[in-house]
Amino acid sequence: MIGVYFSGTGNTRYCVERFVRELEPDGETFSIETERVVEEICAHNEIVMGYPVQFSNLPKILRDFVADHSPIWEGKQIFIIAMMGLFSGDGAGVLARLLARYGAVITGGLHLKMPDSIGDERVLKRTLEQNQKLVRTAEQKILKAAQELADNHPPQEGIGFWEHLAGLFGQRIYFRNRTDTYSDQLKIDAGKCIQCGKCMAICPMRNIAIKDGQMMPVDKCTMCYRCISFCPVQAITLLGKRVYEQCYIEKYL
Repeated sequence: MIGVYFSGTGNTRYCVERFVRELEPDGETFSIETERVVEEICAHNEIVMGYPVQFSNLPKILRDFVADHSPIWEGKQIFIIAMMGLFSGDGAGVLARLLARYGAVITGGLHLKMPDSIGDERVLKRTLEQNQKLVRTAEQKILKAAQELADNHPPQEGIGFWEHLAGLFGQRIYFRNRTDTYSDQLKIDAGKCIQCGKCMAICPMRNIAIKDGQMMPVDKCTMCYRCISFCPVQAITLLGKRVYEQCYIEKYL
């Protein structure tokens, strides 16, 4: 068994690692950005896949990864972990349906509520103590779900018909255009930016480049919030106009 994930601020990476290692202490996990991830997927039959839900949908980068490598999913047994700030309905089901289209066998799904990573919006902001409690609760749920999977009775959260309707009418039907394409809304405040290059180095899309002596977005943002959370001078925004909190998993452990 291996874990495969896309993670913006570390929530998904942390949860997939905990889940896999609960089942196999030496189990490895790989970001979809890892050079050898496709090779590892091809070499393993059982896979745990995790990602942060965006507007009750998949991050565009993950949807493209799955589609671009469609032949490798045939016959794979995949358990899906979906991270969310509040509610997604069928967060795990969105990926389940896509993978099933390419021949994967979906063994189950798990929804985990984790600290919100949208640092430039006030919505869903919690205290440090509340976020730490969220992580502890998620850890307990991970342990329980891993045992259930080991006992061949894995949870099926987000997989069923009613969950599909809840996700569709709860958010996705209203915000579908937010994840159908990459965003061109990333903004970098030239007055604050110190051109340290950290945002360029950590962007999974290579969406930031130096142009005319300034850091500039290339308009291919997958809304992972890495650059916003790790900018040392809070010069970057996406959905909002100012940074309220820089969010990354290490703060809550």
